[in-house]
Amino acid sequence: MQATIEISMYPLSEQYRERVLAFLEKIKTYPNTTIETNGISTQVFGDFDVLMQMLQKEIKEVFEEQTAMFVLKIGKGELRYKGE
Repeated sequence: MQATIEISMYPLSEQYRERVLAFLEKIKTYPNTTIETNGISTQVFGDFDVLMQMLQKEIKEVFEEQTAMFVLKIGKGELRYKGE
């Protein structure tokens, strides 16, 4: 099943920008996923199970190294804004 996950990361650190960019670079390395980033959040598209396994691993690594908050929205299917 295809899914869309919107994710926002909030590192509780003065180096928040670098930490967010490092997290994004890690999740961009996963095959068979599509990632779109804007100024507020990142949308990740792909197989639900693959996305959840990826996020479980990568979020756990962040929590082991630093203090941060994540906000996730998960939807069924590829939910892209098509514009008008």
